[in-house]
Amino acid sequence: MPQTTLTVETNGPGLYDFTREADAFVRQFGDGDGLLTCFVRHTSCSLVIQENADPDVRRDLDEFFRRLVPPGDDPAMGWLRHTAEGPDDMPAHIKAALTATSLSIPVANGRLALGTWQGLYLFEHRERRHRREIVLHLSA
Repeated sequence: MPQTTLTVETNGPGLYDFTREADAFVRQFGDGDGLLTCFVRHTSCSLVIQENADPDVRRDLDEFFRRLVPPGDDPAMGWLRHTAEGPDDMPAHIKAALTATSLSIPVANGRLALGTWQGLYLFEHRERRHRREIVLHLSA
């Protein structure tokens, strides 16, 4: 069963598209049907399937999560205990818990069976740069 690891370089919070890389991985293995599993190997970012046409959707989603879970130094977050790694760390863990660390995408005729406007995104929740790893696993 084919498997690979993608590295995604992030420059702070936001959604980073990895659809092309995932699709290229799937296409390497012919024109059959199966299931692609994507798994991010980190606890302060997540994976989402989201609209790939209008970048305002991604910006609005990022802003929604910023408002939903403010930074750790915000007075509303005074209850946090895990603060040693900076004011963005525990909020990043909360955002990751509210979203997903893995996705399953059907493969039909050797292509990802995504909808017309769907893309695969790593959702970075930390403020600084990171190198994130996403494991892709294709099963028949």
